[in-house]
Amino acid sequence: MISDQINVLLIEDEEFDVRRVENTIKPFKERIKIIDVVSDGLSAVELLRVKKNLIDIVIMDFQIAGGLRGAHLIKKIKECDSALQIIVITKMTINITDYDFAHNLLEAGAFWYCTKYPGDIEDYIYQPTDFVISIFNAYERKKLIKEKQKSSQKIDKNVEDILSNKKIIGVSPAMKDLSQQIIKCSKSNAPILITGSSGTGKELVAYNIHYKRERKYENFILPDQLIESELFGYEKGAFTGAEKSKPGLFEMAHHGTIFLDEISELPITAQVKLLRVLQDGELEKIGRTEKIKVDVRVISATNRNLEDEVRNKKFREDLFYRLNVVPIHVPPLKARKEDIHYLADYFMNEFSIDMGKTMPVITEDAMKLLIDYQWHGNVRELKNLVQRLLFYDEKIITAELIQTALGKNPSRSEHYFSIDSLSFDSTDGPKPLKMMEKIFREKYFKYIRLQSDSDADAAKKLGLAPPNYYRMCKELKLK
Repeated sequence: MISDQINVLLIEDEEFDVRRVENTIKPFKERIKIIDVVSDGLSAVELLRVKKNLIDIVIMDFQIAGGLRGAHLIKKIKECDSALQIIVITKMTINITDYDFAHNLLEAGAFWYCTKYPGDIEDYIYQPTDFVISIFNAYERKKLIKEKQKSSQKIDKNVEDILSNKKIIGVSPAMKDLSQQIIKCSKSNAPILITGSSGTGKELVAYNIHYKRERKYENFILPDQLIESELFGYEKGAFTGAEKSKPGLFEMAHHGTIFLDEISELPITAQVKLLRVLQDGELEKIGRTEKIKVDVRVISATNRNLEDEVRNKKFREDLFYRLNVVPIHVPPLKARKEDIHYLADYFMNEFSIDMGKTMPVITEDAMKLLIDYQWHGNVRELKNLVQRLLFYDEKIITAELIQTALGKNPSRSEHYFSIDSLSFDSTDGPKPLKMMEKIFREKYFKYIRLQSDSDADAAKKLGLAPPNYYRMCKELKLK
């Protein structure tokens, strides 16, 4: 038996019954300790507000003196600490089939109850063995609830961290309207279709919809590719190479959300299966005859006009209407110029912290250039530009420097890379050579990636085989 001490608050107004409770638990005095005895409900509640973290179990007389007693007192105790377990003792004559009385106690929040009487036991509570066992069981239940509360707090903190990294930045009317749409959509389980140009932040919108409501504790699945076998899974032997069964991403998203980016790329055969999921909540798995029930909220996105895709017979019309129950449009960056200043400052601050730099100052002319620029790549292009600007390691961001970063200033090399940011000064003394090599490698890798169209292109520029490039990126935590 575990040796945790169980601290008990006893609410009893009759000394005779206080003694009976004490005698009943006396054989277990090493484990069970009555740390306080109060004779009325109000005093009990006041004491719990002060000592709620020191008390595990409350044992209370149902017909305590004073105005606060019975089920009302139980509810007040639960308001102090929902994890507290309450055992009720009563001298009322209770018929064995009086389910209403028991039900009302449990509804109020009691864990267990027993009678003081009937019986001729003067020294112990009636049913002493059950009474003691109930105390141990109540304590274990209290511990489980506390552990669950801690886990929930950690999960809530993780969700808050995710949302803080997925902020919707902007003060423009368009972004305020988008934020309101996100709140409304998060309350619904209806399919959502997010439209907008590439780089506007459609994935960001999907994250915010998922993590703001009930499904936030469930999986949020983002498929790398819209491949039928990946989405819906398959059974062993369903096709050549299927050596074992594989659950699909829809199964993994059960009770959660799946985000289907670039939904227009979904093959026609997979469109039929997706339609079945949306209509009936049923999943057709490759190689399996029986259907699987799933509860998944589907959020899809596209930068194409799906109505045109329907007219060109590239997308099923019935699927389009199923996906487009709640439409959300993410405006392009050039349509919300008021947000550019805030976005530039936000990215500049984030990347400066990440790179261990002092955040540079953007001149008025430079900011005007950013605001007047067309941003065909939208927010993604602005984010990449800010990161590129920081590699120049200048304390002041001028319009000329931005022109250079945009590739429109031939007077400066677009392939400029400064190693001045590698400071050799340290309050902790000189850094080991290996540490300096890692710092340089990380900065140079980031620089080359910004100058490359793909990972393969970056690997080629660095003179590395793709597997070695990928391994080194993981070591530098760039992947």
